[in-house]
Amino acid sequence: MSPRRFALAFFAVFLFAVTASQAQSFSLLYDFGLVTGDPEQPYVSGVVAQGRNGNMYTTSAIGGSFGEGTAFEVTSAGMITVLHNFSNDGAYTTTGLTLGTDGNLYGGGFYGGSVGAGSVFKITPAGNLTTLYSFTGGSDGAYPYAPPIQGSDGNFYGTTSFGATNDYGTVYKMTPAGKLTTLYDFDSTHGANPYSSLVQGSDGYLYGTTALGGTNSYGTVFKISTSGKLKVLFNFDGTHGQNSYSPLVQGSDGNFYGTASKGGDSGGGVVFKITPAGAITVLHSFYPNGITDGFVPLAGLAQATDGNLYGVTQGGGIGGGYGTIYRISMAGAYSVLYTFDRTHGAMPTVTPIQHTNGILYGDATAGGASAACGNDGCGTFYSFDLGLAPFVRLVSTSGKVGKTIGILGQGFRKATAVSFNGTTATFRISTDTFLTAVVPSGASTGTVTVSEPSETLTSSQPFLVLP
Repeated sequence: MSPRRFALAFFAVFLFAVTASQAQSFSLLYDFGLVTGDPEQPYVSGVVAQGRNGNMYTTSAIGGSFGEGTAFEVTSAGMITVLHNFSNDGAYTTTGLTLGTDGNLYGGGFYGGSVGAGSVFKITPAGNLTTLYSFTGGSDGAYPYAPPIQGSDGNFYGTTSFGATNDYGTVYKMTPAGKLTTLYDFDSTHGANPYSSLVQGSDGYLYGTTALGGTNSYGTVFKISTSGKLKVLFNFDGTHGQNSYSPLVQGSDGNFYGTASKGGDSGGGVVFKITPAGAITVLHSFYPNGITDGFVPLAGLAQATDGNLYGVTQGGGIGGGYGTIYRISMAGAYSVLYTFDRTHGAMPTVTPIQHTNGILYGDATAGGASAACGNDGCGTFYSFDLGLAPFVRLVSTSGKVGKTIGILGQGFRKATAVSFNGTTATFRISTDTFLTAVVPSGASTGTVTVSEPSETLTSSQPFLVLP
């Protein structure tokens, strides 16, 4: 199966009738495809990023002026602005976008680039796109399915799903100027075909998953140093899941959490926890009939400020089948919060994001009111209000004393103080939703707080002070 057919195949499965009993905290913010040139059907692996202005940014694999996908901005109220219409500069972009420390967004074109093997690009919040690197399909890989992340060293790290020696994909490093180095060429033994973003752990290593390969051909969980030394942490075996297409997230306990689309007790996929040393625990097994808790979790997990993990399933849910939003604790307590009904969206495959206003946001890949995409629908953008308080998010989560870091949030025009684990820092307000602060002398690892007249906002991640 070609990479493009593989990508599009996700939309041809798991559509069933459903009767919904919906949570009141769900809001449909936008129906894709109702306006000519709209984004359509945001794909699995698509990452939603919060920008400095408080708006969110991501991509669609189809739609737009040329039918080959878009990069778009969406406000917390659901107002959509298409920033870029892809053609040969990044066609069929499945990746979504990540925020760089420079305020720009970074992603990968699944097709496109100079030879059609994909690309890595930078796009400004105003929509000016620069292609940083075009893959050749040779030793550098091909078809990036997820966006790169920016490491603590300032370089970008990502994966390609195909290409290189065995056509099993790569891990790459790229400078901000676009100089790319292949760090690892997958060989099947250590995994094959990574479809998800990497995450940098607090130990400095990069962690990720492959969809295939490994001892059982069910995929792997791996860690890799920024110099390219890779270690397989776990070979998926079916019992503990198989075929992971989602990124990992490091929880507040230091362990990593993720999903596998298949396997588990009944074959419907799993939510798992894995330690940095590779000890894995299945927290929840999904049921393939989908009657209760959904099945096929293609998206990853978001840890919200209440400590719980939130995710979506592509199929299942009470009554049949258009997918669910679920909550799971780090101990494995599981509950379905919302069942999609097609009218409000279907087949969600994009990892939710918790905005600094406390609310979850995400894309449903199909469903909605538009008939422009055929019977499946063009998808929706939604919010899910958990009743959680606003907080601040750190653009960089580690650095030495004297480093300037970006902080995302709201109400910053009234900010009176910033502190790193209790040590006061100098800061500069850029906008009401973005400020910068300098890591102060004497600071220790811990949360960052921004004080305002009516409240103190705490970071969702600890900041690691490097020696």
